Amino acid sequence: MDLSTTSVMAAKAYLYKAESLVKEYLLADSYVSYTAVLGGILMCKMVYDITHLVSSFYYKSYASLTKAQKLEWNNRGISTVHAIFITYMSVYLVFFSHLFSDQLDGPITSRSSNLSNFTLGVSVGYFITDLAMIFWVYPSLGGMEYVLHHILSLISIVYSMYSGEGQLYTYMVLISEATTPGINLRWFLDTAGLKKSKAYLVNGVWMVVAWLVARILLFIYLFYHIYFHYDQVMQMQIFSCLLVFGVPTVLLIMNTVWFAKILRGLKKTMAKRD
Repeated sequence: MDLSTTSVMAAKAYLYKAESLVKEYLLADSYVSYTAVLGGILMCKMVYDITHLVSSFYYKSYASLTKAQKLEWNNRGISTVHAIFITYMSVYLVFFSHLFSDQLDGPITSRSSNLSNFTLGVSVGYFITDLAMIFWVYPSLGGMEYVLHHILSLISIVYSMYSGEGQLYTYMVLISEATTPGINLRWFLDTAGLKKSKAYLVNGVWMVVAWLVARILLFIYLFYHIYFHYDQVMQMQIFSCLLVFGVPTVLLIMNTVWFAKILRGLKKTMAKRD
């Protein structure tokens, strides 16, 4: 047996061992959530570095930004990628998969799967990373309202992921992340000196529509769904019930306050153009 054949066989053996390790440990049912959380944190680091690299090459003014602006610029790159990922997965799991279908037996409030747990784990990794960055440069990346939002989100997602309860409503709330790319684009355009551009105005209008649908109307639908599945909701643990009723209520109040601010900002922008 020549050296090349031996090397190929050795490589295949190592590849087989690596695949076995991934299947038996990293992707095993009991480790999926932990793997996803770690993957979410690593994803944030990777996106942060890629955002920095791409911006340095394709946006000439990036180098002239302050250190704080560069950090927020890269941070918003992370939140944009997470928002796209979690919105896509949440819409799929809530409206297109059969996981939470009323046609299946058993209460919808106690359903979960490896895919739903993995997705929540990635989101946990993101919120841990983003919350750490907020505390690191506080209050540059957001004040106490952002801290409260992230803490409530973390508690809800972590508990739902490990208990398997209320995941449907957790994903309904996570669909609200659909508004994040528009919020970030607004900040990018403002920082790039394009506040008076048509793109800034169009994005502002889109933000109002997206916010109304994803953070106001969808939350109303969530409570409507809870009302018609009240018996199933009350079968959950007490803490799960508190989260299902409490967290969306607090977030809806915060979303309504922020929506009013967005409307005022859009009115000022349109008034300046007249």
